[in-house]
Amino acid sequence: MSKTRVLAEGLVFPECPRWHDGKLWLSDMLARKVMTVDLKGNKELIAEVPQSPAGLGWLPDGRLLLVSMRDRRLMRLDPEGLTEVCDLSKLASYHCNDMVIDASGRAYIGNFGFDYVAQPDIFVPANIVMVNPKGKARVVAKNLAFPNGTVITPDGRTLIVAETWAQKLTAFDIGENGSLSNRRVWAEVAESTPDGICLDEDGAIWVASPLSGEVLRCCEGGRVTHRIKPRKQAFACMLGGPDRRTLFICTAESDNPAEALAKPGGMIEIVRVEVPGSGLP
Repeated sequence: MSKTRVLAEGLVFPECPRWHDGKLWLSDMLARKVMTVDLKGNKELIAEVPQSPAGLGWLPDGRLLLVSMRDRRLMRLDPEGLTEVCDLSKLASYHCNDMVIDASGRAYIGNFGFDYVAQPDIFVPANIVMVNPKGKARVVAKNLAFPNGTVITPDGRTLIVAETWAQKLTAFDIGENGSLSNRRVWAEVAESTPDGICLDEDGAIWVASPLSGEVLRCCEGGRVTHRIKPRKQAFACMLGGPDRRTLFICTAESDNPAEALAKPGGMIEIVRVEVPGSGLP
């Protein structure tokens, strides 16, 4: 089992990491900030998001889109500041979460479904909402158990999402109009809670699992080839660096907001891996 090293500290609850333009981009959700971290561990503030940032991605023209969690909106970072792209509150049953943007600029956004911290015994299924480049939103998948981290394969034809509460990765075919079909189980990940995920060139997926306190590399069908034990709970991961062989892991003390704010300890931990990243994000 490989050991990680700490790249950056001083965060509260880092999530939704992305490798872009030579840096790691992330949402420090509870600090309500979008940040970057370079390979020397230097942090830079990109934007403050009052209702907490989540998923990040870029349009084909290079503009940053971000999810505003608590008010359930998709935002764009313009030179003058944040601009609303779409209000998702009528389509998402609770806080919006992670997102992936395809090559044509379509954003696929998941949500919690329900307040699992305050009411853990009341399960509500959630949707995936697709927002097209014109800002029009529609539901493209229903009845998911907390659709969380999401990837798109290099050919642009398959979307794979982590269903956290179902302990599995679920795949869909992507249609010409952005619709999702042919829902199927890509892998069962029993004894894990799949959160953030990323794809590598061999078609395997790295899965951050807070419940089991690890990041695991999973092949289609469920075979696990590698397990990494970070210093703290792992909530998301991303393959990046110049050769995309650095696995960046977002870790924190807890996903309970009160606990995380009372004892901030968010980190970016890193470890080198053999197979480079691929696909989106």
